Amino acid sequence: MKSLHDVIIKPLILTEKGETAREEHNQYLFQVDPRATKPEIRVAVEKLFSVGVVDVNTMIVRGKEGRVGRRAGKRPNWKKAIVTLREGDKIEFFEGV
Repeated sequence: MKSLHDVIIKPLILTEKGETAREEHNQYLFQVDPRATKPEIRVAVEKLFSVGVVDVNTMIVRGKEGRVGRRAGKRPNWKKAIVTLREGDKIEFFEGV
C-alpha cells in the first residue's frame, strides 16, 4: 500500500477555480499520484486532515506543448483530484490564503 504522502502530492491553493469551489461547494483541489485511485485518495484526505469525504472526482490534466527555438518539448501529464467534504468540515491548511 502507498503511504498517504505518496498519494497526495500537493494541494492546489492558488487558483480562482479552486477558491470558488471551496467557498461555494466545500470542495478542495489536490495534485495526486497519476496511479492513485479514488478510494486511496479518499482515505488519504480523511486520515491526513481528519475530515469526512463525501465525493472524489479525478481528471488527467494534459501537459502543455511548447518550443524554444528549434527544440519542441512537452510538460508531463498530471492528475487532479476534486474532493468534496462533509457539511461543516474544512481543511485549515487552505484557510487564510
